[in-house]
Amino acid sequence: MTVALVDAGGANIGSLSHALRRLGVEARLTCDAGEIRAAGHVILPGVGAAAPGMARLREHGLVEVIRCLTQPVLGVCLGMQLLFEHSEEGDTACLGILRGRLRRLGGDLRVPHMGWNGLRILREDALLTGIDTGAFAYFVHSFAVPVGNATLADCEYGSAFSALVRERNFSGAQFHPERSAAVGARLLRNFLEQRSC
Repeated sequence: MTVALVDAGGANIGSLSHALRRLGVEARLTCDAGEIRAAGHVILPGVGAAAPGMARLREHGLVEVIRCLTQPVLGVCLGMQLLFEHSEEGDTACLGILRGRLRRLGGDLRVPHMGWNGLRILREDALLTGIDTGAFAYFVHSFAVPVGNATLADCEYGSAFSALVRERNFSGAQFHPERSAAVGARLLRNFLEQRSC
């Protein structure tokens, strides 16, 4: 199995690589378009801001490459956010693969939203095999996608937001599977069992 970790400058790359290694998978960190197209699975990690993340993808000519992938793709945290159309963070145009716009978490809430929160399953999907409503996952984020057609599971932090999304071969986790213990490991295993469209 070949897994490409897109080098978008995310600070979570090392911990994500380690989580995959625990599942018996050696992922390759790359920003090479050919390697990404050839991989069986692609993960777009990210910790940071939308504008620098998109700038790095553009710098390496990866915007259209990612949009055209047909193998399973998983965006993690910022990587999930970049799959959508637009982020309020820096008024940034994103990849536009999934419909929706990122909004800043607001009100009287402490931002960033950081810590363990329960998931609520909204619809069945192979990505959620073995994960039930109430399972806890670890979040660190200041922006979120409202619940929409692609949402598989949501989470409540002031209001509901998308915690796990999927449309066609593109999926995303707002939480960090690499820091979410057994729930995160199960999500990664489920993702690795997905096949190309």
